[in-house]
Amino acid sequence: MLRYFWPRLQKHRWLIAVSLAALFAEVGIRLLEPWPLKFVFDGVLRFGRKHHAGVAWANGTFSASEGLILAAVALVVITASRAVAAYWQTIWFAQIGRRVIAQLREQLYRHLQYLSLSFHTKARTGDLVIRLMNDISMLQDVAVTALLPLSARALIVVAMILLMFWLNWQLALAAIAVFPLFCLLSLTLGRRIQHVAQRQRRQEGALAARAAESISAIKTVQAFSLESAFAREVAAQSEKSLRQDVQGRRLAASLERSVDVLVAIASALVLWRGATLVLDGQITAGDLLVFLAYLKTAYRPVQDFAKYAARLAKASAAGERVLELLDRVPEVRDLPNAISAPPLQGQVEFRGVTFAYERGRRLLRQVDLQITPGQQVVIVGPSGGGKSTLVSLILRLYDPQEGAVCIDGHDVRHFTLESLRSQISVVLQDHVLFAVSVSDNIAAGAPGAGRAEIEAAARLANAHEFITALPQGYDTVVGERGLTLSQGQRQRLAIARAAIRRAPILILDEPTIGLDKQNERAVLEAIQRLYHGRTTFLITHDLRQATRADAVLYVERGRLREQGTHDALVQAGGRYAALWRLNSGSPETPTEPKTYAMAQ
Repeated sequence: MLRYFWPRLQKHRWLIAVSLAALFAEVGIRLLEPWPLKFVFDGVLRFGRKHHAGVAWANGTFSASEGLILAAVALVVITASRAVAAYWQTIWFAQIGRRVIAQLREQLYRHLQYLSLSFHTKARTGDLVIRLMNDISMLQDVAVTALLPLSARALIVVAMILLMFWLNWQLALAAIAVFPLFCLLSLTLGRRIQHVAQRQRRQEGALAARAAESISAIKTVQAFSLESAFAREVAAQSEKSLRQDVQGRRLAASLERSVDVLVAIASALVLWRGATLVLDGQITAGDLLVFLAYLKTAYRPVQDFAKYAARLAKASAAGERVLELLDRVPEVRDLPNAISAPPLQGQVEFRGVTFAYERGRRLLRQVDLQITPGQQVVIVGPSGGGKSTLVSLILRLYDPQEGAVCIDGHDVRHFTLESLRSQISVVLQDHVLFAVSVSDNIAAGAPGAGRAEIEAAARLANAHEFITALPQGYDTVVGERGLTLSQGQRQRLAIARAAIRRAPILILDEPTIGLDKQNERAVLEAIQRLYHGRTTFLITHDLRQATRADAVLYVERGRLREQGTHDALVQAGGRYAALWRLNSGSPETPTEPKTYAMAQ
């Protein structure tokens, strides 16, 4: 954790300096607090039995009344000064903690955005949100209330021990006699608290992931009457988290009370030995009072550590979960020598591409193809055959294990991700809209686009008419994931978002799936207009789209089985031809394609 925090702390040197100055001022002023009492005990009470009697102190003589007033005023001034120093060091430490943690949260969020799809397909959304929000907040809370102040006070403990040895070495030895027991106790119980906290954070992450999963799929949950089943599962996981929390609190309470007992033992030893020295005349009662006050100050950080033990353990576990994500290197990232992609023409080439999501399970095998700029390419084949993966490699959502994907003759890995993806428009099968206005959803394809450009893209996508019929038109805020709109409306907004980008390469993944005839017709009309001047890849099961394409790719079981124009493939009589006859209702359909169609 220090490896990540230290560079950020260095940016706030001046604030750290004044915070430490306020902290040391507080401790320094605290050292003065016992001295008015020493003056009263050793001066006023000892020598000023009568009001008229004089009290000699620091080369001066005071009456008993003057001495008492002076001591009382000094006590108030010292305490008030310490309070001011404590106030400012608390405020400034809080600012340091919040600034550093805010930077860490921003870095974690940005890092999550750049982690590869191979990570996100396996990660659980709820757990990631817990790490981004709760774990970071826990780090912030502890950094503000415990970590930074305790770290500084650890230095003060050493200084206080040295000061106690300067005052009286015998009492100092009695004061630190219990330190070995404290260290042993802290190591033993602290390690157990840490393990419990780690298990609890993992359990809470799993609980959040399950809750988020059920809420995001609420339609399915209600349709299948799964509310009770999910509620029981979440309740069981919550009970496990509660038991672990109780166990952690029990251990922390044991440590805190044990430290209180050790401090009491140290104080008793000092009191016993100090009283003996007072009776022997080696020190005064005021000296003993000052030493006991210093002892209390020296042990305060130790008591604070015990008090915050559970919170520190939870913060440590939370920090480990945060750093686990920050240490994860994206599989797809900019190479050290990557350059910005120049304006692309749209020539796409696969050179012996082999890809696997998991080692030993290849999805694409030795794919070779070449597409010229402006061609319209339709990709067909059975589900799970690798069609979506094929176009994902163009976007560089994944990198192939073998071979290369090239655009305009250059390996896409030589371009920066941002410069490459900014020149590719995409309409995905799960067209997700954001919970912002309609215009903002369209403009997401080209940040900074004006209203005229947004409306032009909406008209191209056949979306302008239904948008203007919404309550606030283009300023209408859609629900999360766009669920307040119909599927056809969401799809047309996704097409508008792709259109406004004006990219030379266009990828459409099943853009008409699940649409009724009317919406399908509107979407197809928009797509035809979107094709103009772009190299287009269309994944579809609707073979009618293949008849108008410049090239058809038939992908099955990770291999590019056939490629060519629709007419050429039909005449070749291969797998595509069999699928075409079956879908077009030809009575001459062979037996084998029927089996394939049923499997599909």
